[in-house]
Amino acid sequence: MIELLILYVLLKRDYTMYAVQKRILEIFAPYTNPSFGALKPALRRLEEKECISSRKMMSDGGKLSVYYEISKNGLSELKSFMLEDFSDNPLQFLSNARVKLCCADCLNSDERKRLFFEVKSRAMQFKAVTQDILNDEYNKINFYQKIVLDNTLCEYSNLITLVEGLEKDNARNS
Repeated sequence: MIELLILYVLLKRDYTMYAVQKRILEIFAPYTNPSFGALKPALRRLEEKECISSRKMMSDGGKLSVYYEISKNGLSELKSFMLEDFSDNPLQFLSNARVKLCCADCLNSDERKRLFFEVKSRAMQFKAVTQDILNDEYNKINFYQKIVLDNTLCEYSNLITLVEGLEKDNARNS
């Protein structure tokens, strides 16, 4: 997921590693907080795959800085990341779905339609599993488990409603 975040941030302009991290936090802080320890190897991997390039420049303060720029390969890789299948892990799904929905503007209308369909379908699937647990195990689970499962149902319902709104907006703007 960190590679997706880096490529998305670099779509707008070139940044140093520090600025990439700062920009990711500005946009995605509610969902993730990547460290420099995760960012540096991800930048290296993306550069090795020729998804980004780097150049060294002297800053106004006289310090040598490395700037990263997205390449055509990077644009293709970003779309691949955006449209790859979601995890079967519900926790990863929610996190990844939120991030991908935030980045949907990098996709064309048909690609967004596909992304929205995948998010909505998977959310409906996880919601049904959660509802089944509540229905089947209601007398076997404790109060706290019931409250947490109920909240989880609300999260999936809200995500489905959100995606339905995005689908309508996407259809209007196509």
